[in-house]
Amino acid sequence: MSGALFVIPLWADLLAVGIGALQGAMFAAQFKDRRLDLLGVAIIGIATGFGGGLLRDILLSVDLAPLRSNWYVIVATGAALLGMLLERIFSRLNPLITGLDALTIGLFGAIGTTKALALGIPPAPAVFVGVLAAVGGSILRDMLLNLPIALMHVGSLYAVAAVGGAGTLVVLVQFGVDISIAAVAGVVLTFGIRVLAVFFKWSLPEQRRIERLPRIPRLGRAR
Repeated sequence: MSGALFVIPLWADLLAVGIGALQGAMFAAQFKDRRLDLLGVAIIGIATGFGGGLLRDILLSVDLAPLRSNWYVIVATGAALLGMLLERIFSRLNPLITGLDALTIGLFGAIGTTKALALGIPPAPAVFVGVLAAVGGSILRDMLLNLPIALMHVGSLYAVAAVGGAGTLVVLVQFGVDISIAAVAGVVLTFGIRVLAVFFKWSLPEQRRIERLPRIPRLGRAR
């Protein structure tokens, strides 16, 4: 697959950036103890919206998408301000933030994976790019807020959801499914895994170390 055969629609990239910025600003506005000003919340929202796309394009060694059009900054800024202003209303709807978070992961994962495939990247590295694009915004958000990175802790399933969606997209494309349909399937699966993980409190097991190695029985001498 080459870039000439498939190009990421601008509206799809802007949708991912806008939802990411909205979710990031809403998330940041919840931390009243940090005393963030309007500019601080807006910057965190914009960084969340841009994070996944920037990481994706850096890994693919292509021009950074947010710098190629005025619309990226306009959409991200508007969405961040909207999320900041409506945070008090949306804060009563916790499932909304979870849903937006899951949708952001799915959109960036699908766009990152399809862009990698369009540039001729093999399937396994394409999934890797998609996963990093999916979680890049949340990592940058947590770093700016000086919070533990959610991706690294038990209970997040960010990366698991992203791997599931990106992997499904790649498998469907390999079987000849239209890439647009495969991308939608990847977003839906990522969204479903993330939301169900929060609802049912799914998590990967916490890291453990082996305390004792099993003893290997000695073989008796043959008589």
